[in-house]
Amino acid sequence: MIKTVIRSFVTALCFAAPLLAAEATSKTNRSEKEVAIRQELIQVALARKNADLIIRGATVLNAFTATWMADQDIVILKDRIAWVGPREQWSGEATEVVDASGLWAVPGFGESHKHIESSYLTPEYEAALVIPGGNTWTVEGSHELSNVVGMKNVEFWLAAEDAGSPLKIFPAIGSATPPTVYEKAGGYYGYEEMLTFLKEDSRVVALGEVMDWPAVSNPDAEGNERIWGMMRASWEQRAVIEGHGAGLTTLNDINAFVAAGLSSDHEVRGAEEGIDKLMRGVFLEIRADTARLFFPKLIEAGIKDWSNISITTDDRNVSATLALGAMDYNVRNAIKAGAPPEQAFLMASYNTARHFNIDHLVGAIAPGRYADVVLLSDVNDVKIDRVYANGQLAAHAENGSFSYVLPIPQIDYPEWARNTMNVGKRVAAADFLIAAPKDAKTVTAALMEPFFFFDRFPTGELPVVDGLVHSDPSQGVSKVAVVDRYAGTGQVSKMFWKNVGPLTPRSAVASSQMHDIHNIWVLGNDDEAMAIAANTVADMQGGWALVSEGEVVATVSLDIAGLMSARPVAEVAEEVEALHLAADRMEWIGGGGLPERMIFAFLTASPWKWQLVAPYEGNPSGFVNVTTGETHPVIW
Repeated sequence: MIKTVIRSFVTALCFAAPLLAAEATSKTNRSEKEVAIRQELIQVALARKNADLIIRGATVLNAFTATWMADQDIVILKDRIAWVGPREQWSGEATEVVDASGLWAVPGFGESHKHIESSYLTPEYEAALVIPGGNTWTVEGSHELSNVVGMKNVEFWLAAEDAGSPLKIFPAIGSATPPTVYEKAGGYYGYEEMLTFLKEDSRVVALGEVMDWPAVSNPDAEGNERIWGMMRASWEQRAVIEGHGAGLTTLNDINAFVAAGLSSDHEVRGAEEGIDKLMRGVFLEIRADTARLFFPKLIEAGIKDWSNISITTDDRNVSATLALGAMDYNVRNAIKAGAPPEQAFLMASYNTARHFNIDHLVGAIAPGRYADVVLLSDVNDVKIDRVYANGQLAAHAENGSFSYVLPIPQIDYPEWARNTMNVGKRVAAADFLIAAPKDAKTVTAALMEPFFFFDRFPTGELPVVDGLVHSDPSQGVSKVAVVDRYAGTGQVSKMFWKNVGPLTPRSAVASSQMHDIHNIWVLGNDDEAMAIAANTVADMQGGWALVSEGEVVATVSLDIAGLMSARPVAEVAEEVEALHLAADRMEWIGGGGLPERMIFAFLTASPWKWQLVAPYEGNPSGFVNVTTGETHPVIW
């Protein structure tokens, strides 16, 4: 099924682009370009200068009044809108006129909270994936990449647009760099680093989701000074501070969250929680899984003002996007959940733009904004006819397929983006062994499981064979390990988890997609298979590796920062599909195939408490309570 979707969704040409850093656009250059284009727009609006394009006769959604304007012309110069008004009332001339009669025009969709890294695609290919779904700009929550490339973060995100890609990216600097004081990766951000980012490029709009609530709320926490330093720099430069309020549901917690200066939350899970946060000033970034519960309750509560709400994706890989859709899926889902169509489109555009103080650039079909226009043949079903991005026809239907039609710049990514896996050695089966105390016949083991949020971790008895503690798939127990990819010492932490893992003998799965620090995680029932999987990921410079009965049966190569691939959408999606199909041929604890959710199982943000991280000084097991710093052996 995915292959069919791939073929109908994306076809594009490629062109060469300079090295990543060669033509980076500075803050000064952006402001100079902004002045120049707006001076030209004045002349076009006054009909003293010709336009490049008129989109004629569409019914346009007015972002400022949430009303529809019938039979409107949209006059475009280069990548901006110069004039909007009734058909043929602009007296100038244009090189091209496109008839949009019978179509509805809405602003290009913008993500309020997205990790492009989770798509597995670099930005230029992300554009080819999501623009056909109406997504023309994204606020990138960049703590995935920042943990790998450090201060090169913003340079990376802006390179594709500087090279000609029409997807505009507004970085939100990753507050979780590193996520906690118990982790160390390729980047460190504090006050000075945040200040530098904000001063160097106007595209930086926010401090990304502040996740370490214990460090924010506890003045004695080790990470308190770092995170408050980043927040101070943000206030000094008038940047938005994004929040992460998972698990903060009581009124005391919500009030404390808002009092801290955290402006948003994308982790709302319940309708009551969402309304409580909304009514205390939190900008809600509603994901598809929450929309079905939240919007009916919002209507039931009689809340009329939806301007402090957005809809967003957060994380979705390339295959899932091809199957479901991009922002068009989110809008459609919101409408099905009861949101008025006008509000759904504004939650996908203007509301987000205003929240991040970029509504002079995106979020509306209005003069001065980027010429991002989504033309719909059906409003309620969000049926897209054409997408214009930066004044260019970027996607349209033809011969029964809907395709991205703009060239994709070929970016020569430098070594700092490509060569990031510094394991330092070939890991061996011996690195995954867990030795029992001398003469022990059984041991007590910490038996964690994915998404375990409690103060006390579960335990169980495991047998000892030849002095070693083994997993027991028949009892739902697997071995989990984290391989450090940054220090070059090949350190491995390991423990036992329950209710997840392969049942097929001599099997394992490994990936460098491991939110948010992105070491290599490995899950398996055999030490040799775990070593094979981990080494395969390291050899590829990142990605996925699946081992079944001692053999590698599927891989996904993610050689850009160990997170993304600079390859065509269809090629990456087919690898992901092949990985899932290979996993479906294996047996798994609890069934269900590949446990892809494991990429989020190692998070150290609230509400996580006990977690396995890479070994660090004073904690060779890597097992730590990330809210208190308490450590514990994995077996005893």
